Amino acid sequence: MAPIILRRAFTIAWGDCDPAGIVFNPRFFEFFDASTWQVFDLALGVKPHQLNDAYGIIGIPLVDARANFVKAVKFGDAVEIATRATKFGRSSFEIEHRLSVGGEVHVEGAEKRVWAAKDPDNPDRIKGVPIPAEVIAKFGGTAL
Repeated sequence: MAPIILRRAFTIAWGDCDPAGIVFNPRFFEFFDASTWQVFDLALGVKPHQLNDAYGIIGIPLVDARANFVKAVKFGDAVEIATRATKFGRSSFEIEHRLSVGGEVHVEGAEKRVWAAKDPDNPDRIKGVPIPAEVIAKFGGTAL
């Protein structure tokens, strides 16, 4: 099975920008987060609030995020963001984002997230649990 890639297009709004009309950098992490949840919905057919019922987890918390800002993205730019899972471990996985304007990459991003459930020894805490093989397969990948 080919890897699942989510592609979504949108136009940069004024509220995404600083007074100079350039996207305020933290907004890219919001774009990445939204795309991560959408690629999960695409691959698994499960909304975030259904993850516990479907897989017994409370969510996929973010543990690392980074971005490389290649070129400025500005108010009114028509952008496309392509998102895919790139690597699965036992209980964590990595997501890659590429945001393009006119087919040219302007921002590259990456996230590391954990497949997390309530800790049975301490219900006030969460912990990483093994990602089911069928989840990895639905993304078109294999565990490391």
